[in-house]
Order: sequence, then C-alpha cells, then structure tokens
Amino acid sequence: MQYHNKSFQAGSVPTTSIWYTGATGSGKTTRLIEQLRHWTGVQTAGVQSPESGFSLVSQAPPCLIFAASSSNRLSLLDRIAPAATPASSTLFECFTPVGFFQNEVMQFWPLLMAQLELKTEAPMRLHPETEQELAARLWQPQLESGQLRQTGVPDAMMVQRTLELLRLAAASGTPHEQIPLLLEEGLTEQAGSPQLWRQMGDAVNRWWRWCLERGILTYAILSELYWRYLLPNPRYQQQLKQRYRAVLADDVDEYPAAARALFEFFLDQDIPAAFSFNPQGGIRLGLGADPDYWAGLAERCRVELLQPPADNLAVGWGQVVVEAIRNPLSMPQLPDSVRLIQTVSKAQLLRQTAEIIATAVQSQEVQPQEIAIIAPGLDAITRYTLEEILSSKGIPLVLLNLQQPLVRSPLVRSLLTLLALIYPNLGRLVDREAVAEMLVILSQSQPRAAVAASAPDAPSFSITPQGMAGKPRIDPVRAGLLADHCFVPDPLTPQLLPATSFPRWDRLGYQAAEAYGEFLQWLTVQQQQATISPAVMIERAIQRFFSGELTYDQQTLLRELMEAAQHYWEVESRLGQFNRTPVSAATTAGRFIQLLRAGTITGNPPAEARDPAKPAVTLATIYQYRSERLYHRWQFWLDAGSPFWLTGRVSLFAAPLFLRQRLNRIWTAADEFTANQNYLEREIVDLLGRVTDSSDQRSVRVYLCHCDLAVNGQEQSGALMPIVNAAVPVN
Repeated sequence: MQYHNKSFQAGSVPTTSIWYTGATGSGKTTRLIEQLRHWTGVQTAGVQSPESGFSLVSQAPPCLIFAASSSNRLSLLDRIAPAATPASSTLFECFTPVGFFQNEVMQFWPLLMAQLELKTEAPMRLHPETEQELAARLWQPQLESGQLRQTGVPDAMMVQRTLELLRLAAASGTPHEQIPLLLEEGLTEQAGSPQLWRQMGDAVNRWWRWCLERGILTYAILSELYWRYLLPNPRYQQQLKQRYRAVLADDVDEYPAAARALFEFFLDQDIPAAFSFNPQGGIRLGLGADPDYWAGLAERCRVELLQPPADNLAVGWGQVVVEAIRNPLSMPQLPDSVRLIQTVSKAQLLRQTAEIIATAVQSQEVQPQEIAIIAPGLDAITRYTLEEILSSKGIPLVLLNLQQPLVRSPLVRSLLTLLALIYPNLGRLVDREAVAEMLVILSQSQPRAAVAASAPDAPSFSITPQGMAGKPRIDPVRAGLLADHCFVPDPLTPQLLPATSFPRWDRLGYQAAEAYGEFLQWLTVQQQQATISPAVMIERAIQRFFSGELTYDQQTLLRELMEAAQHYWEVESRLGQFNRTPVSAATTAGRFIQLLRAGTITGNPPAEARDPAKPAVTLATIYQYRSERLYHRWQFWLDAGSPFWLTGRVSLFAAPLFLRQRLNRIWTAADEFTANQNYLEREIVDLLGRVTDSSDQRSVRVYLCHCDLAVNGQEQSGALMPIVNAAVPVN
C-alpha cells in the first residue's frame, strides 16, 4: 500500500493547520508539543506567539489532543506535563479517537435517545470479553442450525469474526447494514457463500438492535453512533465548535477512517489543527487503521517534512534492506551494525542469544534497558527459556504488554472453585484437584482477625516483595488427603465433609485440621447467603483469605478479578430488566466461572513492568514493540528466517475490504501478498529507525537471530533470508 507524498505551496492553505510528516525518529511528536506550547502560551503566558499568530491562554476553551492508543496517550501526557503551568494545565484534554467517541456518546446520550427513539436513559459500555459471550447467546439458534457457520471455523471463532466485521465497519465509517454487500463484492467464492455473508449481516443487525434496546454499548456501536448520528447533529455541532479552539493529533496513520470526519469538521470551522503522520507507520493496518485515507487530509494543511537525525540507522540503510527483501538473489553490503547469530536449532539459538546479551551486559558494553528482543510471535517456551537463562545471569527480562488470562493465577482459580462450592447447581465446575489447590492457596494468609490483632493499623493490601505472608497452613499433601476423603462430588450440591469423616484424620495434624475447620465454618455461612452477587462474594473471600501481605502482581490480579466480576454482575442485572424469567445469582456465578476459565478475560501487565528506566531487557512481538514507540541501542530480531515476518502480521477477518480506497473491490491472493510485502518493508524501516544512540552511531547493533530448522524440523526460508545471508556472523 502506497502513501501519498505531495508538496504544497505556502499560502495555498490556512497556515494555522499544520501537517508534520516524517519517518520514525524525525521528531514529529516533539513538534506537536512545541506547537501546543505556542498555542497555549506556556513559554510566555498571555503573549502572542509569532509562529502561531494567536494565543489561547486568555481563552477558556482548551486544546483537544489525540493519541493513537491508551499507552501512547499516557506517554504523550508525560511529555506534555513538564511544560504545563497552573495557567495552562486546564487548556488541553487528551483522548484516543475511540475514547473521545465514547465520552461524547455518553455525555450527549439524550440527543441520541431523541434522534433514534431509544428508551434506555442510562447507557452501559460492554467489555469485549462479555460482548462475545452475549453475542454467542443471541446467535445460538443460527449457530446450532448451521446458518452462521463456515467450513473449518469453530463457533467461537465465527462469533468473533462476525463481531470483528461490525468493528471494522464502525472504524471505516461504513453503515453496518452494508456489511453483506462488502463481503459479497470483496471476497472470492472460496472464502464463503453469499448466503453466509447475508447471515453474518443479519446477525450483526440483530446484535445492533438488541444492544440499543437495552442501552448496552460496545466500542463498535459507540463509534458508529458517534460518526453516523451524533456528529452530523446540528445541535451537537453548535456545541462542539464552541468547546475547543485548537486540535492536535499524533500518529494519525494509526487512526480509524471514521475519525477523519471529526477533524474535517474542525477544519471547516477554521479551528487550527496540527497532525503528525508517519509514512512507515500504519501499525494498526488490518485492525481498523486507514493510513491512505488519512494521508489525504494533508491537502488541507501546511505540510512540514521532518528528517530523522543522522544517527538513525534507517537513514542510511533502510532502503538497502528493503531492496534486498525485494530482490532475494541480491547480496547487499550491510553495515557492521547488522550482525548474525546462526544456529541449527531453536533451542541453541535462544541459548546463544541470551549468552551474547549476558556477556555484553557483564562487560558493561551495553545496559539491560538498552536491549530489546523482538520476534514476529512469542510462544511460552521462548519466553520461559530466555527468562530463565537471563535471570540466572542476574539480568531481568520484561515481557512487554504480556496479557495473561486471569485464570492462570492460582489465586483466581481458587476463588472460582470457591464460588462453585458456595452457589448451588455448580457441581460440574469443580473437581478434586481444584479443591486441593484451593485449600492450599486459601490457607496461605492469616484470617483478618489475626492480622488485625497483630497489626491493627495495617492496610488490607500492602505492597511487599516477599509475597503472601507465611507458609500454607494446609500443605499440598494434606490438601490432597482432604480432597480425596472429604470432597463429595455432585452435579447439584457438591460437599466438603468435616475432617473427622475419614478414619486417619489424625494424619492432618493440628494446624491443617484447625485451618480446614475454620474454612468449613466460613463456607457454611456463605452457602446460606448464596442469593447475593458473585462480585460481593468474591470481595468477602478476598477480605477473609487474602488479608495478609500480597505482592503488587497479586493485588493487580485480584483487583482486575473484582472489576470483571462487578462489570459482569452489572450487565446481568441490566439484562434481567428485560428478561421474562429472572436469572439467579447461581446461574450468573456459573456463567462467570466458565467465562474466566475460557481464558477470555486477561490481566494487564503491572505498571512497574513498563518503566523504561528499569534495568531490564525488553522482550516483545514486533507489533507490541512498534505500538509502544520504543527505541533501543541494540535489537535482537528473533527467528529472522521465519516466514512469519511476512505472513504473521495481525489482521482481522476481511479487514482490507473496509479500507476507504478499496470499498467495493475484490480482494485476491495477489492483493494479500502485495499488502504483506508492503507492510513488511515499512515494518523493517520502522524497526531500523528505532535503533539509535545519540552519542555514537557505531555503538548501535541489530542482531539477526536465525536457526536453520524451525521447531517442526523444516528448513527456514523467510523473506529476511537475503539480509540473513549477507550479515556478518558473530565470532
């Protein structure tokens, strides 16, 4: 996919709207922040800036600032904050495009109610994992009948694909009613039939109506409500143009096409705007971004082309590498900065890569925080192996944005097992192994009364590096004995019998028997109150069993579990208002347990793991690394010979059909190859642009880490093999 690159004469467009374009590391965000300082008068409050031609300090309306993602938004705010003053700190608001849509739809819901004749006064936003479960319930008849089914695609994936179509349509500014037509005109017969596309379109329409009738809003529905109904509303437009006096948008190559209408509105109102655009960006292409469509907005702005500094590795060598990828038979001359680590097997490659990193760090040639290991995909074995080897050398490893399912935590699993024992009719969701694990985990912390007695002023949760207080009062061996002899499985009412119910209960010992007896007493009390919300029950369990010291990670997991449970209960309560038959707390608890055990609810990484000053090596996928806009002196490109560098990019089903310049055009295998090739070339140039060291360009390194054989034993021959063959091997 090619981006526009036009030149514009000064004076042909309003000088108050600026379009900063440039490659990675060219300072686009810095220029945006400087422009914000001029417009807000931070440097000289209340004095006109000669560059901007006006000052906003004396005016109440703030600047509106946009970032591509939530993490980018936080980074942008961190960079803006040092420049803020008491007079200027209230002069800007910062959102992601979807975040702004959500804020506006929620704030102006009465306008939409009148326009669409909706009855629900208080809308509720739906989390993505709950969205998929509710959609699957709604579409169950179509799934069971085979109407909403694609050959070789599981039902869960079919639900996900159908919801993705709605997200793509909302992101592209396409009414959801047009989805079947786009699929029929854009996909080949091998992909599916017109009947299937119509069924998927019908499912989307039913989901849309079902959600709005209940006041439930997904990200996709929020977005479409905004650009389709709220933004064109004259009453809203009158209010919007009075709220802001300037607009700044960073990395618009990552924005959905639907957001462009908002910025065109501001330009139509002569509200000054500044944009940054990266021709090597488009990281979210295939996930809703439309860089080509956004590039056209430059025609309405004064364009400034920014150049990256000379120490940027992509400046001299980016095009050389791209040409080598395009011509596999070529033998390019690569700089000394590009080196090769080559082994026969993946296991050897991981060990040698870790050894080279450890040697360099120990010799102080490079600091851990200056190193990044990047791969097209990361499996658990790769993560574990690198972490084990580096940690044995005293070098921490940070896994960038590793979102693990909450259910992987023993703490979370134990609480889910506890719910299955408290609420009736959930016996099929608990077994002996789960009961044994629960008894060990729930006996690791002292009861609240004991903690309060020893430290009356201690908080319920405190951050400590040691983990949970004390050893478990019921160790794994005794927990296994209790699960074997005292647990009575039953589909409706599973039971835990007293410890004295098996002959050799004396083998438990006093401590384990006492802890088990206390647990049974607490469990019996809760079973008598099993009509209350599962969220309340989880909170009670946390207060009772985890009132001691917890690590930061454990606190984060429990907090996210509580938030997920609370949201799920609120959604079920909302749906209960429209159900003819009320849903019991036990049914809700069972659904929540199954949702978490399916792994759809994940935990966000702790904030401390994302600290750039932390002395640790960064491990990330290509997508994660580029999305976070990271820079390092040394990069290790893992699995450089893998075909996944070309074919492994993340893309939603039928995503190319929703690009504005491709609407109503068929998508072929040749188009797919070309798109992958163009994406790879931009990806490589972008990664090279993130290898930089302002002190000395000779100190930067790119290690191509290649193993001859893949894990399945096949020889690797990916798109990067031309530069792998041309790189100088390490000694």
